Amino acid sequence: MGRNLGQTKLRTRRRREDPMREFDRLPPVLRAWISQAALPWRPRSVLRAYNNALARTGDQNRALDVLKHLEAALLAKDSRIATTL
Repeated sequence: MGRNLGQTKLRTRRRREDPMREFDRLPPVLRAWISQAALPWRPRSVLRAYNNALARTGDQNRALDVLKHLEAALLAKDSRIATTL
């Protein structure tokens, strides 16, 4: 059976938890964000990045913008990795 990771060359990790249970525990705003994300984010990673961004910015919308920038940086990194292979 194939994996639902797309064409990314970024490093992946094995999960010990139930990803759907973690997803269901996310706040609605993060569930909406992760469902539209271009990369296969782990719910725990999104929550950690969001909480860090929220602590720095103090604003929910700005924290979501930080997540968008993080994802854009990872996509750019993936693009650079793919072109060197």
